[in-house]
Amino acid sequence: MVFKKNKVWLATDQDQKPITKNGKVLIKYQLDQDYEYWILSKNIKPTDSLQRKEITEKGEKSTRKSSEQKGTKTKSDTEFLTDTSCDDAINIYTDGASSGNPGPSGIGVVLRFGKYEKEISRYIGITTNNVAELEAIRSGLMAVKNSNLPVRVFTDSRYAYGVLTKGWKAKKNQDIIESIKKILSKFNDLKFIKVKGHVGIEGNERADILATSAIKKAKIK
Repeated sequence: MVFKKNKVWLATDQDQKPITKNGKVLIKYQLDQDYEYWILSKNIKPTDSLQRKEITEKGEKSTRKSSEQKGTKTKSDTEFLTDTSCDDAINIYTDGASSGNPGPSGIGVVLRFGKYEKEISRYIGITTNNVAELEAIRSGLMAVKNSNLPVRVFTDSRYAYGVLTKGWKAKKNQDIIESIKKILSKFNDLKFIKVKGHVGIEGNERADILATSAIKKAKIK
């Protein structure tokens, strides 16, 4: 099946009918992963819908290219730029979550480069949402093995974006901010991209799931 542009596995019973609970179905992104997610059944579609969408997007790209040649910019072009990744760079999607502020907190990171992908989901103890956002960024950067490659960091945290790129003076969290800045100095080509949260940007939606699931797992233990 397809969930937010991703191919996923849907749990079924012995009659091949979806397992449902309160209008939600159970999915996994990979069969061998530990994480399972309950999502609204209306948000999941057959894989052929993804193929139709890809065909449509190819047509939209062709239209955008034609518009660019004419010196115009369409509305769909703006939407595309908001939701796209950088094909020639390591894309790092980050998110931090806190159940309370401060409260039990977790981080979620998705790293993608070409066909390669790595996910980080970790419980970081009792702290604030801002610290969780910063720790997700730091963990993502530390997971990059080759600092010579271009890197793009996607975050929906206005706070993290401000203290790391706009020179905002932070009254708290100076240690982790300085730690991140030292890591940033090692990269030859690194840019932060501020995105809106929970608007369907697949990488950041996935990072959010990884962050919140880390908290849930810690509570179960």
